[in-house]
Amino acid sequence: MVGSLGTAEMSGVSVANQLFFVFNLALFGMVSGAGIFGAQYAGNKDIEGIRNAFRLKVILGIVLTFMFCWAFAVENELLIGLYLKGDGDPSLAADTLFYAKKYMIIMLLGLYPYAVSQSYSATLRELGQTKVPMYASFAAVGFNAVFDFILIFGKFGAPRLGVAGAAIATVGARFLEMIILIAWTAKHRNEGLYSFINKAFKSLKVPKTLFKGVIEKGTPLMLNELLWALGIARLSQLYSLRGMDIVPAQSISTTFFNLFAVIFISMGGAIGIIIGQKLGANETVGIMGVAKKLVALSFVLSIGTAILFIISAFFIPNLYNTTPEVKHLATLFMIIAASGMPGDSLCNGTYFIIRSGGKTFITFIMDSGFIWIVCVAIAAILINYTSLSIYFIYFVSQILNYIKGFIGVYLVKKKIWINNIIDDKEKVNEC
Repeated sequence: MVGSLGTAEMSGVSVANQLFFVFNLALFGMVSGAGIFGAQYAGNKDIEGIRNAFRLKVILGIVLTFMFCWAFAVENELLIGLYLKGDGDPSLAADTLFYAKKYMIIMLLGLYPYAVSQSYSATLRELGQTKVPMYASFAAVGFNAVFDFILIFGKFGAPRLGVAGAAIATVGARFLEMIILIAWTAKHRNEGLYSFINKAFKSLKVPKTLFKGVIEKGTPLMLNELLWALGIARLSQLYSLRGMDIVPAQSISTTFFNLFAVIFISMGGAIGIIIGQKLGANETVGIMGVAKKLVALSFVLSIGTAILFIISAFFIPNLYNTTPEVKHLATLFMIIAASGMPGDSLCNGTYFIIRSGGKTFITFIMDSGFIWIVCVAIAAILINYTSLSIYFIYFVSQILNYIKGFIGVYLVKKKIWINNIIDDKEKVNEC
């Protein structure tokens, strides 16, 4: 819908969302750090352990959100400006900055409910309850779509707010999702493992061993997600140096890549929960076979997804109100991105397996280390010191993921991840 407003509006929202992507991944990493323990506690039927892991997610999530809100509020112009240095119309760059700032400031209001929602969603999934987070997401997406239409275009008597309307609709959707998750969990507070929510906020204390374990296992994980997201943002910024048209074209490609890739990306989360629960219950017999089958399933799904994505590349860009040059760029970016999807699925699946056993330092090196040392470095050299086509450079960046995927497969076969990290938990000392 924003894309139908014009190139500057679409580019502004795209740049802002690149920055929010960094926050989303940092929050995901932090929640996942405690989630490693939460999944194993769930496998061990340890309600107090689940409660403590959930409490820690909420506390750390709020702290992290405050830090990002401060950075985005104070330094938004500097951060947005990093993406507006390519050749092109100066007036387009100025308009893009204007719309990005307007969108970003409003969106900050939705970061806190998003952080709380992620803590609830992650915990419910760790307990095997995947439907409720899905329903909450459906409700949020539906709310967002309806109010996007109303507020962006000024329908049914509402003012025409453009990108500001898109931001307001998204913030409202964040609050709706949070309310649904909180209400459902409270309603089922006396049912089995869901009783973790009882007295969850009576105290801010968590066992020292859990806190220490999450810091030890979770810090590399959070830093990994943060640095990986920064690496993706840096790659996008490097691509933008080849021209202002790259920004809206990438926006179109990335938006629909994320929509299609959710099929195998969500498989990664499922793999982490399944393997984590088995490790927590000490069900290691046959676990290697389960891991291989799950990764293979994710790989097959990614091939099918890639084919559908290539087909969609020939008509999706035409839905946008932008120039023919941007549409052509977007089509080629989508086709190239599809070529890397199977490699992405290998990276994703093996990453979650290794992480489920607490080997977060290894995932740190394999994930964020790889993107900065290999992907960003090669892209920077090709962008700054060659005249190669942006298409070729983008293709190289996608194909490099296959190398990381094969490294992940090798590490999974080495069985270094088969590890129960809650056997020696301590419940008495609290901080």
